[in-house]
Amino acid sequence: MAWVLVLVGVLLAYQAGVIVLMALAWRTARVGPRRTPADLGVGFSTVRIPTLRNRRLHGWWIPGGEGRRPTVVLVHGWNRNAERTLPYVEILHPAGYHLLAFDARHHGASDPDGHGSMKKFSEDIRSAIDFLAGRADVDGGRIAVVGLSIGGSAAIHAAAHDRRIRAVVTVGSFAHPREAIVQAGLGSPLLAPAIPLALRFLEWRIGARLDELAPERHAGRVAGRLLLVHGEDDRTVPVEHVARLLGAARVNAEAWRIAGRGHSDCHQDPQFAGRVRAFLAGALERSGSLDTGAGAAEPRPGTDPRLPSRQLHP
Repeated sequence: MAWVLVLVGVLLAYQAGVIVLMALAWRTARVGPRRTPADLGVGFSTVRIPTLRNRRLHGWWIPGGEGRRPTVVLVHGWNRNAERTLPYVEILHPAGYHLLAFDARHHGASDPDGHGSMKKFSEDIRSAIDFLAGRADVDGGRIAVVGLSIGGSAAIHAAAHDRRIRAVVTVGSFAHPREAIVQAGLGSPLLAPAIPLALRFLEWRIGARLDELAPERHAGRVAGRLLLVHGEDDRTVPVEHVARLLGAARVNAEAWRIAGRGHSDCHQDPQFAGRVRAFLAGALERSGSLDTGAGAAEPRPGTDPRLPSRQLHP
């Protein structure tokens, strides 16, 4: 009988160890931005954005010029902060958009709130939209979100719940958080027997089932346009996720697979700036005050970002 108790103890310790490992793997360092738009020669002001649970988000308001303009919200990835969006500031600021970049809760210089999660990213995006709604210089009918990795996944979820978001660009985003968690280092066969219960613990901690949060469950409910960008050499979120997101979306979605790019370098592709700027201009109703970039690379034939598309581009 003693051996049964020993076995039960070992199994409980094994399960508890995997849960602790998962909790440690999903910690966030909460390191604030070291660079700002000023390092790009771009003017900005620091803002504090109210969000849920009486927390506030650290953000940057980056005006694109005078007057009421379309606005793009920039959302970083896991364990990062607004500094990660600076390459996108460099791409979009010359086009005349107002930009709002922020640190999600429990990231960067924003308020802590127990732990980070995709659910909180989505809530914070919608809080950012509320913040923009109170500004006279923002055209509330022309708001877009550009999200990186989990930030893009959360942007899909947010857009499915907030019709004020007219367009979403995702870069390296996952179709389902469960697979992203396993891919992030918990996919070892040695851990597999304890993963289901560990995921239940994570869901309890988040306050939502992962299946309910999955972007592929919500992509078809997005009223605006979707541009799903993914590097074909992405080892963090395999490129197959973009096909699943596209398949789940309505006909107002298009996917762009970029050869030779991974999880964090899609913006370095020579066509990236022109493609994203053209997509946003079309989705937000191009006006004379917005510049898609002289000499920018044109979308490939059959992939005009102003037309619905469900093709996967090589």
